[in-house]
Amino acid sequence: MGVPGSAVRSRHDLQKRLNEARNRTDEVFQIVREEAMYDRPINERHRIIFYVGHVEAFDWNLLAQRAFGLRSFHETFDKLFAFGIDPVGGGLPTDKPSDWPSREEIDRYNGHLRSELDRAIGRVLAEPSAGHPLVLQMLEVAIEHRLMHAETLAYMLHQLPADRKIPAKDEVVWRTPRAKSHLVEVQSGHATLGMQREQGDEFGWDNEFEAQEVFVPEFAIDNYNVKNRDFLLFMQAGGYTDKTLWDAEGWAWHQQSGTNHPTFWRRNGSLWTYRTMFGDIQLPMDWPVYVSHAEASAYAKWLGRKLPTEEQFHRAAYGTSEEHVERTYPWGDEPPDERYGNFDFAHWDPSPVGAYPRGASAFGVHDIVGNGWEWTRTVFAPLPGFSPMPFYPGYSANFFDGKHYVMKGGSPRTAACMLRPSFRNWFQPHYPFVYATFRCVED
Repeated sequence: MGVPGSAVRSRHDLQKRLNEARNRTDEVFQIVREEAMYDRPINERHRIIFYVGHVEAFDWNLLAQRAFGLRSFHETFDKLFAFGIDPVGGGLPTDKPSDWPSREEIDRYNGHLRSELDRAIGRVLAEPSAGHPLVLQMLEVAIEHRLMHAETLAYMLHQLPADRKIPAKDEVVWRTPRAKSHLVEVQSGHATLGMQREQGDEFGWDNEFEAQEVFVPEFAIDNYNVKNRDFLLFMQAGGYTDKTLWDAEGWAWHQQSGTNHPTFWRRNGSLWTYRTMFGDIQLPMDWPVYVSHAEASAYAKWLGRKLPTEEQFHRAAYGTSEEHVERTYPWGDEPPDERYGNFDFAHWDPSPVGAYPRGASAFGVHDIVGNGWEWTRTVFAPLPGFSPMPFYPGYSANFFDGKHYVMKGGSPRTAACMLRPSFRNWFQPHYPFVYATFRCVED
């Protein structure tokens, strides 16, 4: 992985990054009141207490024996906390709170696990020849897996009633001028999907390989994400009752769920309110709307437009008017920071669209990284040259089933390291709890 000096820096940096990732998941659990730890805010997911053990057990199951030759000290917990639940489908879990261990037992398990792993990691980082040949890549997996959970736990805890949470901090009162939405032209050109396998020290998941350059014909795209204000017009025009706007599966889900508004919205008499992480507020009209893929697709069809493809997203986000010249990020080559967007755990909720003008792409597309993942119409599938991770073969391959859609960009709770252009997120089209927004295109 790069030159020897770079490898040494990477090894020492990994321990620091793992500790920072642990702080992120600890921070999320700290907003849950103790009496709510056995709640299940989303029916399709495990109880909160499962995830307290899962983020630690995952590290142990990945690294302990395979990377360091450590023996299990609690096989029952290793198995109990090993796997989460893919949302939607397969029936709802039926466990009771009493089926789970006490918080004290889990905390003891977690503490022992961390101390054992830290000693082993310290030995390997001090002695380059020690440990599994892929130990650095495995540590990267442990770090990003935990950071992913720091985000997806926020999705779940967002659905937990406010009185079951401890407010973390006061949110920003945004004072930005109302952003005017319009289509911007994106000229034809090339876009690079994925990354090369030998790309210095940069880590990538298996679905990010192999890099490919594709030609993207010209198209027009919304300069801002669809706002709550825009989506309200769709609802008032009968968007949830017009069957022609939905595909068969989407309509069946819509009818079964009884959904007639975004899951983050609430009706309060004649007014709409919005569920933020720590309480309801009047519907913020200029925030991006968070909806499922099915809802986003219906809105786009209502306008006579489409969701962008993954290739179109890349062209709009990273492309420039110069042939074969792409930016590292929409705003340029500077690493992500608070000047350029709402990401990396800076806020618990969205910001108004257009609040970060310095983060716009070369084509004038705003908030295309941060403030909400962006749905595409591309089905999640392997890139040419895909091969599964030898120590985590099911990470991507289990979801190449034609039932998941690619999301790009990032949300307020997405870690900076996962804002790289090659990163691909995916979800089922009817799962409404993700911090996912969208914009429309005209081909």
